[in-house]
Amino acid sequence: MAIGVLALLGFQLVDSAFIARLGTAPLAAQSFTFPLSFLVIGIQVGMGIAIAALISRALGAGESARARRLGSLVLLVGTVTIALLVLLLWALQTPIFTLLGAEASTRELIRPYWAPQLLAAWLGAVLYFGYSLFRAHGDTWLPGKMMVITSLVNMVLDPVLIFGIGPWAGLGLPGAAWATSIAFATGLLVLSRRLGGMDWLAAEGLLAELRRSLVPFAGIAGPAMISQLMPPLAAMLAISVVASLGEAQVAAWGLASRLETLSLMVVLAMTMSLPPWLGRCYGSGDWDQIHRLMRLALKVVVVWQLSLGILMALASPWVALVLSGNPEVRGDLATLIRFLLPSYAALGVCMIVVSAGNALGWPLRAMLMSAARLFIFYLPCLWVGSWLGDLRGLAMGAALGNLLAGLAAWQVLRRILAAPRRQPVTMERPIN
Repeated sequence: MAIGVLALLGFQLVDSAFIARLGTAPLAAQSFTFPLSFLVIGIQVGMGIAIAALISRALGAGESARARRLGSLVLLVGTVTIALLVLLLWALQTPIFTLLGAEASTRELIRPYWAPQLLAAWLGAVLYFGYSLFRAHGDTWLPGKMMVITSLVNMVLDPVLIFGIGPWAGLGLPGAAWATSIAFATGLLVLSRRLGGMDWLAAEGLLAELRRSLVPFAGIAGPAMISQLMPPLAAMLAISVVASLGEAQVAAWGLASRLETLSLMVVLAMTMSLPPWLGRCYGSGDWDQIHRLMRLALKVVVVWQLSLGILMALASPWVALVLSGNPEVRGDLATLIRFLLPSYAALGVCMIVVSAGNALGWPLRAMLMSAARLFIFYLPCLWVGSWLGDLRGLAMGAALGNLLAGLAAWQVLRRILAAPRRQPVTMERPIN
C-alpha cells in the first residue's frame, strides 16, 4: 500500500510541478481547488472506512454471506453519493471560489479545469471503493499495484495533454485533469474485470441487508466522514489566510500541500491497511494482537516521519528548486518545507489514532480527535503565526499545531487501550 500511495501522490505532485511551468496564476488556480477536491476525498474515505470496518468484522466473525451483501451495497450507494456531490460542487463553483478568495481572473482559469477535475474525482472515488473492498478481504497487493499503474498512465499523459505534442497544442491547466480522468477510467476497467472473478458480491437480499446495516454503517461512516470533512474545511480556512499574503504564497502553499500528502505516504498506507486487520481482531476479540499492532504502528510512524522530515528540511532549497521555476515561490516553499515536514511525525500519530478509533468501535472519539487537531490546535496556531510573522510565522504556527495534536492523540490512545476490553456481538442472522 505504501508503494501504491507513493505512486498516487507522486503523480499529484507531478501534476502540480507541470502546472507550475505554466506560470504562477495557473498554479494558484489549481491550489484554490484543493480544499474542494479534499472534500470529495473526505466523503469517499469516510465511506471506505465504514466499508472496511463492517466487511472485515463480518469476515472475522465468519459471516461471509453478509460480507458479500455489504460489498454490493457500498459500491452502489457510494457511487451515487459521490456523483450527487460532484454535481453540487459544479453548480456552486462561483460562490465557493469567491468565498475562498479567488479573484475573477483566477476563477476564469478554474472554470475549464473544474469540470474534468470533478469527473476525475468521481472516477477516483468509485475506484477507491473498489480498493476498499479488496483491502477488507485482506488483499492489499492489487490496490497497490493498480495505484502504481494509474499513476504511470497519468504521468505519461500529463505532458502530452498539458503542453501538447508535435503540431497538436496542449490543453493547459485542464489537460492535467483530463489525464487523471483517463488514468482512473483505465484503473476502473481493470478492477471491474478482477471483481467479476471474485465471489465478494451478492445480488440478493440487498434491501433487507440495507435495513439491517444502515444504522451500524451510519454509526461508523457518519463520524468518519465528518472527521474526513474537517481537513477540507480547515484547508479552506487555511488557504483564505494564505490568500491574504499574496498569489505567490498561495502557489507555494499549494505545492507544500501536495508535498505533505506525498511525505505522509507510509502513514496513509497504514491508515488503509491497518483498519481491516484491526477489524478482524475486533471481530474475533483478539485484543492482545490489537495492542501489539498499535505499538508497532506508532513506532514506525514516529521514526519514519521524523527521519524523513529532518532530511527534507535540510534539502528544502533543492526540493523547492525542483518543484517550482518561480524564484519567489521557491523561497516560500523552502520555508514551508523547513518548518512543516518534521512536524508530520506528530501529525502521523494523530492520523493513526483516528484511523484505529474508527476500526475499533470508537468513531465518535476519532471524530472528536480530528476536530481537536484542526480547530483547537492547528488553525489557531496557524492564524496566530501568520499574524505575528507572515509566511514564516504561519509555517511555525502550523508546525506547533501538529505537535500539540500528536501529543493529545497519544494521551487519548493510552486511555483507549487501558479501557476494559469489549467483546463485539456479530452473530450471523438470517435475512428474510
